[in-house]
Amino acid sequence: MRRLFDITVAVVALVLMGPVLLAIYVMIRATMGGPVLFRQTRSGLHGRDFEILKFRTMLDPRFPDEPDATRITRAGQLLRTTSLDELPQLVNVLRGDMAIIGPRPTLPSQVVHYTPRQRGRLAVRPGLTGWAQVQGRNALSWPVRIEYDLWYVRNRRARVDLIILWRTIGVLLRPTGITAAGGVNPGFPVPAGVQAAEEAGRTPARPGSTRPARGESFPLPRPIVWTAPITHSPVDPTRLLPPQRPAGDKMAEEAS
Repeated sequence: MRRLFDITVAVVALVLMGPVLLAIYVMIRATMGGPVLFRQTRSGLHGRDFEILKFRTMLDPRFPDEPDATRITRAGQLLRTTSLDELPQLVNVLRGDMAIIGPRPTLPSQVVHYTPRQRGRLAVRPGLTGWAQVQGRNALSWPVRIEYDLWYVRNRRARVDLIILWRTIGVLLRPTGITAAGGVNPGFPVPAGVQAAEEAGRTPARPGSTRPARGESFPLPRPIVWTAPITHSPVDPTRLLPPQRPAGDKMAEEAS
């Protein structure tokens, strides 16, 4: 039933968004040339690699280690802000690589740092949107984001999926947390330049002295939904901490 839902939504969305897809294709060709699609290896169900599809948003690097900020075009920034660059992933859904709802797929170079418990987020197909995406997207630290994903894997059901779809509409209308500060999620043990280098087809060195300890995690007492703003840790300013759930918060209790 869930797979039938994914295929139906993907087909309907591709048909309805056909004119938009064509307009984006023409815009990218006119501003950046080819190729129109950006392809990257991600880890999917049970850690199996697949090729994710996105609309291209950046120019090719003009020199080694050119920062992403100077490579993103105005058209690319528009696509990222509106999340329209993710539309080609509807094809990934049809292929069976992804689902409409699930944890966002991450790079294999990131997955190798997961603890056995954190690998639990790979127990379902990655999705176009998910529980972490409607809670803060890339503004969340990696440990918190993984906890949200693990909560979804344990509690996914039709009612939760409907809540995610409804909240996704609000996220798209008022986009926030698209890019983390500095371009990398705080708390994740991968240097900031790794993903940009992989996107440019390079493999940078990863000095062991600059990498945090393997298996870094963010322990939580139990899965909860945080309705108040997320704050910074007084111990580690680069890490974001979720506030405690207010007593009597019916919404939080209901989703826990």
